[in-house]
Amino acid sequence: MAAPTIMVLDPTDTVAVVLSDMEAGETRDGLTAQEPIPRGHKIARKAMAAGEPVLKYGQVMAVASRDIAVGDHVHVQNCALPEGSHGVSAVQARLPEAPARTTFQGFARPDGRVGTRNYIGVIASVNCSTTVCDAIAAEANRTLLPKFPNVDGFAPIVHDQGCGMANQGEGFDALVRTLKGYRDHPNFGGVLIIGLGCEVNQLTLYKPTEWTKERFKTFNIQEVGGSRSAVKRALELLEPIAAMANEDTRSEQPVSALTLGMQCGGSDGFSGITANPALGVASDMLVAAGGTSILSETPEIYGAEHLLIARAEDETGRKIEGMIAWWRDYATKNGASLDNNPSPGNKKGGLTTILEKSLGAVAKGGLAPLAGAYAYSEKIDRHGFVYMDSPGYDPVAATGQVASGANLIAFTTGRGSCFGAKPAPSIKLASNSDLARSMPEDIDIDCGGVVELGVSLTEMGQRIYDLLLDTASGKKTMSEEFGYGDNEFVPWKIGAVL
Repeated sequence: MAAPTIMVLDPTDTVAVVLSDMEAGETRDGLTAQEPIPRGHKIARKAMAAGEPVLKYGQVMAVASRDIAVGDHVHVQNCALPEGSHGVSAVQARLPEAPARTTFQGFARPDGRVGTRNYIGVIASVNCSTTVCDAIAAEANRTLLPKFPNVDGFAPIVHDQGCGMANQGEGFDALVRTLKGYRDHPNFGGVLIIGLGCEVNQLTLYKPTEWTKERFKTFNIQEVGGSRSAVKRALELLEPIAAMANEDTRSEQPVSALTLGMQCGGSDGFSGITANPALGVASDMLVAAGGTSILSETPEIYGAEHLLIARAEDETGRKIEGMIAWWRDYATKNGASLDNNPSPGNKKGGLTTILEKSLGAVAKGGLAPLAGAYAYSEKIDRHGFVYMDSPGYDPVAATGQVASGANLIAFTTGRGSCFGAKPAPSIKLASNSDLARSMPEDIDIDCGGVVELGVSLTEMGQRIYDLLLDTASGKKTMSEEFGYGDNEFVPWKIGAVL
């Protein structure tokens, strides 16, 4: 079967996606290019007068800023963001039948949660203790880890907040909620939280959960004699914790114990037609098997939020609308626009407006009904496909998803994002085969076969689903093999630095 060279995503679309560089005068499927059109970019398949909508995915992605002729390159030079409503979704929420594979090998925790990894967290309550936490983790990995083969490692969870901020309000609440989410994460077999002693974010806020009492310790550097003494004290506390975690072993667990955080970064013109919808298929399979998947990055669903609201109950739909309103106000207050996306790299890859990017990004959510909407890093308390509010900045969004309970991350990319997210393993999905060939050390699955080889989205989604379960069972991802994850904990910083 010959691979396609041009793709129409919906019969009503006024553009088609060019799948390989197209020369001026070249004709494909009856369309003759009026100018050179790079791969991943769009060619006009219908004439559009200035002000008329530009349709992709059967949805409005832009309006023509000037007359566009059949065969023109449709991009930033002739497109603008429309005003007002962007459309009403005709997509009906539905799920496939439950997949044949419905179990994985995970770490059962006493409270019913299941880990996909067995790390020990070394968590900083404040920026002032980050260097000490890094030193503790490094020394523990050097001297203690060889004694405990069932422990995946000592993971430093460090950040630049915790002081110089108000002790109440959105920013403080988000930080505390995020750190508590990591404290309680099922991928940690034990946790040590370290403060300085005089910070706003006091250790007294972080009490042990019932099951972790024997595996949870805290102390302040100011109370143990200083930095070197803190490292020594931490190793004394971590050794018995590691000994207990080392007794944990994998056992067969249901897919309902999995929570998947879905991310996209460095997107291109192929992201919305290969990797993202293929991940959407895998997400639907996971949900059909009883699991949970989380979509996030509110600035990057802007313009496509109606696709989610149409699949939600009224209360959840209103929450999504409220999030969009909050972000409009937040952007205005800070002299920004929600259309400051796509980034230069996105545009080079073929994405023209935030609406086009959003329509492709929402494809990660598949077609499952939307079961709930949550604040940033809020604990997910139900199964199914859910939404969590977050910025579009990938490390911040992924940090919130992990804090909410994600024990796996799937990350699509078209330009080549590098990322890991301890303690949750991160799978990288390439939207195009050129990227998979150029960065094989970072890519776990090449979704470019959808356009290069004619692989169906259903088959690609099955491959992703199988890899998710293999990874949950212990298979290392490419980002884990390299060692990503020690520097990617980035809680959302909201509000003034005081």
